[in-house]
Amino acid sequence: MLQIKNLSYSYSRKERLIDNFSMTLEKGTVCGLLGKNGAGKSTLIYLICGLLRPKAGTIDFCGYTPFDRKVGFLEDIFLVPEEFSLPNITLDEYISINAPFYPKFNREHIERYLDIFELTPDLHLGRLSMGQKKKAFISFAMACNTSLLILDEPTNGLDITAKRSFRRAIAECMDDEKSILISTHQVYDVDKILDHVIITDRKGILLNASMTEVAEKYRFNFTTDRDRAAKALISLDVPGGMNIAETLEDPSQETDVNLETLFELVLSQNGK
Repeated sequence: MLQIKNLSYSYSRKERLIDNFSMTLEKGTVCGLLGKNGAGKSTLIYLICGLLRPKAGTIDFCGYTPFDRKVGFLEDIFLVPEEFSLPNITLDEYISINAPFYPKFNREHIERYLDIFELTPDLHLGRLSMGQKKKAFISFAMACNTSLLILDEPTNGLDITAKRSFRRAIAECMDDEKSILISTHQVYDVDKILDHVIITDRKGILLNASMTEVAEKYRFNFTTDRDRAAKALISLDVPGGMNIAETLEDPSQETDVNLETLFELVLSQNGK
């Protein structure tokens, strides 16, 4: 679906923000994009959406070059940025204006997602809080049924209940013909819905693996045993003890993936 080869981009001549970056995103994937601040995640998203032109390398999305901004490309990709504004109109008016640009938009779907977020279809966008606007906009984005949905920090501004609703909505939205790319620092909000994770820095991919592959390689645990923590691949101090990652030698001991611990492990293995 999405293939990036040897991508490079810079805002200045002195330093490349993205250098010789390559990745592939397959259909039917909910993929987490993780990286430290300044690692180029937002820039990468803008390049994928065709809002920036690569300095070198290629991006192919379903046969389209994003920067060409052709109609077939624009109607099959949707970006929910971290910050956005919505017009002072009703949701019905917003749908009437914007839904025609997305041939696979489904009114029943948006009503279903709104219901999950405890919103009603008769809402007025100009009267919503920022958190409510985010829930309404994400609902519209998912109802467009584009092949690729990109969410940049989607849980920022959502309360605990809304974050749980977000995970439920993503699970209901997914099918084998779609992919969702989630760029986030809020790893605990998304770890249970991801089936793939990409950890990146400016020079490229540090980790590109399915959650199953990660779980088959590492064991994640909480411990109060400092001797065990000292022998682990990495240990992170948390209230009451330490989160650790160890090499998984016995498949029967497979654990859920702790994304925060995995992130720090990958950075440590690559010299941060």
